[in-house]
Amino acid sequence: MLNGKLDFRSDTITEPTEEMREAMARAKVGDDGREGDPTVRELEEYSAQLLGKEAALFVISGTMGNLVSILAHTRHGQEAILERDAHIFWTEVAGISAVGGLLVNRVAGTDGIMAPGDVEAAIRIAKLHFPETGLICLENTHNMAGGTVWTVAQMAAVKAVAGRHGIPLHLDGARIFNAAVALGVPAKEIAAQTDSATFCLSKGLSAPVGSIIVGTKNFIEVAKKKRQMLGGTTRQGGVIAAAGLVAVRTMIDRLAEDHALARRLAEKLSTIPGLEVNLRTVQTNIVRTTVSGLGVPAAKVAELLAAQNVYVLAQQADTLRWLTHRHVMAADADEAAVAMGKVAETLKR
Repeated sequence: MLNGKLDFRSDTITEPTEEMREAMARAKVGDDGREGDPTVRELEEYSAQLLGKEAALFVISGTMGNLVSILAHTRHGQEAILERDAHIFWTEVAGISAVGGLLVNRVAGTDGIMAPGDVEAAIRIAKLHFPETGLICLENTHNMAGGTVWTVAQMAAVKAVAGRHGIPLHLDGARIFNAAVALGVPAKEIAAQTDSATFCLSKGLSAPVGSIIVGTKNFIEVAKKKRQMLGGTTRQGGVIAAAGLVAVRTMIDRLAEDHALARRLAEKLSTIPGLEVNLRTVQTNIVRTTVSGLGVPAAKVAELLAAQNVYVLAQQADTLRWLTHRHVMAADADEAAVAMGKVAETLKR
């Protein structure tokens, strides 16, 4: 419970820990747009090592991280291959097209996972009338599919396709550490299958703001220029980077607790008449419930739940998304499931 609410809308609502607040208060700072900020630099160096890449760049958000990466990899008029329901397509305000100047080629996946053959089939052949395929993007975990996880082998198969065609591969790894924990592998094994990757500090890791881009030194130098163009260079950024350092050093292993709680919640919700829960996709900290059996839109169900002090996201017209995070306890999940049962019973009368 957070601020008296049973709030399952997102793991972005997590508040910084006391250790993060203390680190922010005593952070060593400098001008990151000039001589550099020592705490930002420490966060970038630690993140690069953690993900097994040569270099890293601190940005304000995951959306900015993906856009900066896209700009650094491509040029206007090219095409990018994305899974049909990728976050970059649905929820990043068309930056890939409006700013990046790219056409998007959406490939349908299974639970958010694209088959390598389908990715290869989507790559444009060299022809006068066709745009050139300039980038392939993956998402791990996959938000709209319900927090599903690409295995290292699945990613490696797409990497092989990209390599054969000389196309860079970018990972929207907003929740890459959730994927790593679910798979039981170091996050660097996931990142090794890509040319660049982003991850969020401000979701389950509980930092107040910020994301990281990782890649080669040359790529990060280009990305730094793109970040400046978008107005994303911080000044005394160490004040917020300090919280990010605490996040990556102390908050990764506990993500397993969120996963276990999501499974507990999903199993309870799956027993409620009128709801559909695909338990196969509950692999990390996201639960999606289809509410079409209740006869009203998801937004109406969310409104009725809010009246019961339970807050969820109406992600689609017929679907609610529930996210577990460190402010949600087992008793909270149980209470939320009871409230959902009462709402469902009311609607079915």
